[in-house]
Amino acid sequence: MTDAERDLFDTLLQEALQELPERVVKVLDEMPLVVDDGPSAEVLRSFGMTPDEGHELCGLFSGLSNTEESPLDSPQVVPNQIQIYREGIVCVAGGWAQPNADERVYEQIMITVLHEIGHRFGLDEDDLERLGYA
Repeated sequence: MTDAERDLFDTLLQEALQELPERVVKVLDEMPLVVDDGPSAEVLRSFGMTPDEGHELCGLFSGLSNTEESPLDSPQVVPNQIQIYREGIVCVAGGWAQPNADERVYEQIMITVLHEIGHRFGLDEDDLERLGYA
């Protein structure tokens, strides 16, 4: 990914975050949203994926969902965090070379962010697919 593509992606991400409802933004205020070009080798291994298979991974929620948390829990070893991956999102959106690439990447950013927030609320992949966030 070039610096120009990275900058364009980050601009689209900021626009998408500004469009989210206030109650969703509050969720993001409670945990970091980390943006990387792609998943680390460790993340890929944790999913049993090779680097070739990981090029379409768009995001990851780490931590405990609301349904798993308890006030009696000790502090989490892994803090709640959302990671999104530029290269995966661009790949799933069809790439930068297509017509309307900005719009498609923006839409996939929004889907990915909402998908990962859904995991925070305890939704699984089937739930998210039914809602259109897969």
